[in-house]
Amino acid sequence: MSTSTFNLNDLKNETTHNNRYERRLAKLVSNGQETSRIKSVIENAITNINAKQRSFVIYGEPQSGKTEMMIALTSKLLDEGFKIIIALLNDSVQLLGQNLERFQRSGLSPSPKKFSEILSPEIKIGDQQWVIFCKKNSSDLQKLIAKLNGSKQCVIIDDEADYATPNSKVNKNEASKINELTGRLIGDTGIYIGVTATPARLDLNRTHQNQNEHWIDFPPHSNYTGQDIFFPVAIDNLPYRLTFLPDAGDDPKHLREALFSFMVNVGYLNTQVNNPELNYCFLIHTSGKKADHSVDYKQIVKIFEALKDDSNSSHQSYYKRVWEIAKERYEGHENHITKYIIEASDRNNIVVMNSDKEVNAADNRTATDPTAPFTVTIGGNIVSRGVTFNNLLSMFFTRDVKHKLQQDTYIQRARMFGSRGDYLNYFELVIPKSLYLDWQKCFIFHRLSLESRKQNKTSPVWLDGERITAVSSSSIDQANVVVDRGEMSFGLFNFNEKDIKDVFEQKISPLLKLKALNELLGQDNLPTYLISYIESFLPSGEGSIAIHDPKSIAGYKDKDGDTNKATITRSRGFIGNRELELNKFPNAIHHLNILFNEDGKARVFYKYQGNIRFLKISKK
Repeated sequence: MSTSTFNLNDLKNETTHNNRYERRLAKLVSNGQETSRIKSVIENAITNINAKQRSFVIYGEPQSGKTEMMIALTSKLLDEGFKIIIALLNDSVQLLGQNLERFQRSGLSPSPKKFSEILSPEIKIGDQQWVIFCKKNSSDLQKLIAKLNGSKQCVIIDDEADYATPNSKVNKNEASKINELTGRLIGDTGIYIGVTATPARLDLNRTHQNQNEHWIDFPPHSNYTGQDIFFPVAIDNLPYRLTFLPDAGDDPKHLREALFSFMVNVGYLNTQVNNPELNYCFLIHTSGKKADHSVDYKQIVKIFEALKDDSNSSHQSYYKRVWEIAKERYEGHENHITKYIIEASDRNNIVVMNSDKEVNAADNRTATDPTAPFTVTIGGNIVSRGVTFNNLLSMFFTRDVKHKLQQDTYIQRARMFGSRGDYLNYFELVIPKSLYLDWQKCFIFHRLSLESRKQNKTSPVWLDGERITAVSSSSIDQANVVVDRGEMSFGLFNFNEKDIKDVFEQKISPLLKLKALNELLGQDNLPTYLISYIESFLPSGEGSIAIHDPKSIAGYKDKDGDTNKATITRSRGFIGNRELELNKFPNAIHHLNILFNEDGKARVFYKYQGNIRFLKISKK
């Protein structure tokens, strides 16, 4: 007979929750997932918190597994004793539902709740631990703030932190609504952790006083397919299918061809590769206008109707075109593929994702986790951020951009990023050529900006210009951001004419000379990120680079006190047409000049022949 007696305290001690983080990591390991990158981020985050850093950013590539990292981070914060963890998400029912479900299925204790679930007067916040999900919506945030009543320290994990949270009124000495409310949620004792793939706006806006020297990099997993795959510097021999649309016009045949191509790829995979068959998604990214969504929806419906109805006037011609695409792409399998499409064409699901449709979360879930072999999702801004599309096989951009691309917006629209390796060879991106090239440049600029931070561990330098902007201009804290327009200068150094001359006289290419100068002068005086940018954009080969002989500024005249020869600075810049030597370097767009003074000091100046700005937070 048992002699044990009831002791509630002993039972509680034996069921303590202080190992939630380790249990979560163990579960990930058992599922075959990589945990070292997650552990590194969590350890750095706790180090920041223990060092009293109350605002910092974790950044990782789009679709690189940040949600799983946030679950692990939440587990660790709970183990550390924090009482209230608030996950903020964009004002999207779809995004909230997708992320909340993943958190709930993780087995977190306490179980995560939507903010609306805790608003009842009967529910007391008390001294218990809570994980609360809330949209970045002013009404929702105000209700949550009222419920919490400012009595607790909150840890805010802000997913897609660069969206809505930054202060769009930063230059008006007032706060935009969501910025004000998230600031109130943080309060005087809270901790703010922004999670994003695009931290430029958070940096240039100085959102909630985050400090870029304490940012944490979350590297992608080994199976990740991202910018290096979809937007490499050279687009020859891509591992996926890239189909260019004309830059002008909106002929319906382009969408029809893209749909047939998607169906052929699905047909091949499900007859020759998969066992059992899988369901796939075709994402049509339109403008943000709901009327455009409707036009594309009607066109897709008509195509499927023609495929199902053998009395339709387009029935035979459509199947003939399907057969032709299958023969061109998978010769010898065209009949099997076409028969599969004939049998399965009515197994389709067409979902429009916009603000009208968000009330129907079930429909949206079938779009992001397809339930039919031929799932077609149509949307604009709603599908552009945070939403993960499983088995996304094709992506179609219907319209070019008539204005400048905003880097953060377009980087987030790369919904094809993620774990696409199993079917990457069958993936197709259909897009106007000029839009693709601009999108590619967005990623080049973004990559160089992040590289600039990694190399010197201080403030990133954000590039924008021509058809690309770094972030919305209203979000740039103009009082604290330094902007170089076309001409950049770097650190002041001792001019050793012999060493520099030795580099200049080497019989090597201009690019190798740049790298040799970088090694000689050091990061502060000729940073590697600049050389990386130059190397990534050489439209005329190495003729695009001009390295000019060092030049004394002794003969420069000081007009209106704008020149300081001792520091080699000049408010209107030093590099004009004479210094560019256009006759000597007719194809050059990247110009490097070394100017020195009579005191033996020198600076490197970089000039780009075009409209590019370099933006950086001032640390004064």
